[in-house]
Amino acid sequence: MRGEIALGILGFLLAHSAIGCPERCLCNITLKEVSCTGNGLSEIPKGVPPDTEILYLQNNHIHTISNAAFTDMSQLQILDLSNNIISSLSSNTFDGLHNLLNLNLANNSIHYMDNKILHSTQNLKQLDLSFNNLTSLPEGLFKNQRNLTWLAMHQNQLHQMDRALLDSLSNLQVLLFQKNHWKCDCHVTGLKLWLESFLYKGGQIDEILCTEPEDLRRKDLMKIPHELFQPCSSVKHKSSHADSDHKSSTTQNLHDKNENDNKADCNPKAKQRPGSLRHAIATVVITGVICGIVCLMMLAAAIYGCSYAAVMAKYHRELKKLEHLGPEVEQGSAEEKEPLDSSLA
Repeated sequence: MRGEIALGILGFLLAHSAIGCPERCLCNITLKEVSCTGNGLSEIPKGVPPDTEILYLQNNHIHTISNAAFTDMSQLQILDLSNNIISSLSSNTFDGLHNLLNLNLANNSIHYMDNKILHSTQNLKQLDLSFNNLTSLPEGLFKNQRNLTWLAMHQNQLHQMDRALLDSLSNLQVLLFQKNHWKCDCHVTGLKLWLESFLYKGGQIDEILCTEPEDLRRKDLMKIPHELFQPCSSVKHKSSHADSDHKSSTTQNLHDKNENDNKADCNPKAKQRPGSLRHAIATVVITGVICGIVCLMMLAAAIYGCSYAAVMAKYHRELKKLEHLGPEVEQGSAEEKEPLDSSLA
């Protein structure tokens, strides 16, 4: 019995050494899983089996990822790089990961992402970019991510986002945006409209609180009426044919003026003064008085009409009585005249 156990352990060790496992990592051949969690790694380990489907690299000190780091891991489905110190990602970082379904980049120091970084991961379903230093996302980042259903970008430095960036996410179900530096001016209305449509289709979002302007601070973007935002104005710069110094000065003045105009246009509309409310109440009162007078006049007309109808009805009844008694009166007169006529005879 002991001999069989020893042979089994020896066989496992031989298989493990034949397949290979990165140093300071644990490999599960059956599950095709490699775990290098919390081992103080400063880069992606080499020697990961090519058939690995799950790779855990969280809680390390990885700060850069070479372009060829994952080229031999085409079967990878889950990649966890959370809790490292990654600051930027190049366009070829995830090349070859065509089967990747879950990518976790949470809790790093990422401040820049190339717009082509996800061009190979078209089957991606979950992407976690939370707890980073992203101030914006590049145009076209989610261009081919039609399979993405879960996207987390909370706890970053985002202040604006173009709705076109999200238009290609046709199957998205959950979007997490909480605790960013959202500037709720005219430039955020497109995102607000997209989110309203997303919610209408059954999507789920967290609370999006404004940080600017001051009067909307900590207000939920989805509860702010559209009427408080004015449309953004676009000012075209005219070319100048003056000398270079004058041209740069004019351009700078125009730029400053344009910025001031945009700031003025982007500010939410001021709330109505209390005086407007008083005028509205006065209008309602005057309208009520006029309506009351009209109602009284209509009531008086109705009473007059009813009285006139009653008098006329009484008059017609009396007239009919007189018409009925007329023949009897004439007959009585004739009988009284007959004796006189006979006496004369």
